[in-house]
Amino acid sequence: MSNNISQGKIRAHSPSDYVVWRRWTGWLALIVIAYVIGESAEAVLPAAHLLAPLAAGLALAATGLTADQVPARLNRTCQAGLGVLIGSYLNPNTLEHASSAMLPLTVVTAATIGLSLLAAAAMARTGRIDRASATLGMVAGGSAAVISTAQDHNADSRTVAFLQCLRVALVAATAPLVVHWLINPQTTAPGTATPYTGGGWRVVTGDHQGIGLLLLVGVAFAGMLIGHAVRLPSPALLGPMLLTAAITAAGLSEEFAPTGLLRAFLFTIVGLDIGLRFTRPAMTHIRRLLPLALCCTVAISIACAGLAWLLSTTMRIPLADAYLATTPGGINAVLTTAVATHADVSLISSVQSVRLFIMVLLAPLVIRLFTPRAVSSGTE
Repeated sequence: MSNNISQGKIRAHSPSDYVVWRRWTGWLALIVIAYVIGESAEAVLPAAHLLAPLAAGLALAATGLTADQVPARLNRTCQAGLGVLIGSYLNPNTLEHASSAMLPLTVVTAATIGLSLLAAAAMARTGRIDRASATLGMVAGGSAAVISTAQDHNADSRTVAFLQCLRVALVAATAPLVVHWLINPQTTAPGTATPYTGGGWRVVTGDHQGIGLLLLVGVAFAGMLIGHAVRLPSPALLGPMLLTAAITAAGLSEEFAPTGLLRAFLFTIVGLDIGLRFTRPAMTHIRRLLPLALCCTVAISIACAGLAWLLSTTMRIPLADAYLATTPGGINAVLTTAVATHADVSLISSVQSVRLFIMVLLAPLVIRLFTPRAVSSGTE
């Protein structure tokens, strides 16, 4: 008996337990540092809490300072949080504003998906990358969620991150200039809501942070269980996303979506996870993709501007509003631009939010339908 107790004490204080504790402590410290870097870059960098940690992780991996990857359990938890965040966009207010433009919205969304698939096909044919990576990389919306699930679809997460970040950066850099210099912005209508732009130390959207956080954990966990039970692709993301969408669309609750500090930490983990995958061979491959990726991204942006003109003509809405509503993603930068230029924020946020939800939902299905060889073998 005493021998068993002695062995139990040895196991309780074994070196392996210390290594695990030290590993998780190290990851916590790295995530906090990356968050501080992202927070410091907010004023100068679009999607700073995604791009700045990505750059930090890239620097660590490219210099050989670390070869570790974000733990799988932490990555799945992050995906569940992102699923709840995206599902919360489909709230009653968004549906109400989007209902009046449902047909044009459907056409614009379908056209954007088609453009993304064409660009992905061109990149897969001429860029020497697999179709799954090209397709996810060119999906116009939900960049953080798409990047975080790249591995679930046998795609190269580094290539997906590069293509997604290139698109977000291009939209964020050009949208304010286009609206300010080329388009005459209209005054926002009275009563137009403004998007959420901050959050301080809040972690969920409701007033009762403790209850909201418990709801968030419950919905995320239940969503993952449902996702696995019905065999959804990327169950850790799509399960919580669909469950949250059902809850918010029914008007039951909108007070548990990640926001403020928690939302920033989710983006930080995604950025770190991808940045740490950028080894020197991967950087060489990605550098070769830059000219083609830039051409495809610019082509999609120009085509979306054409869709904006059609939307403006048929729906008789200001061209500035239509342009911001149809930009290929970059929702945070777009909504910030909309507020700064006094555009119709309700219309723009409705179209962008619904399209973001649809694009993230359809991405795994598109992969399955259009990349059978990439899914089965991992490469083309």
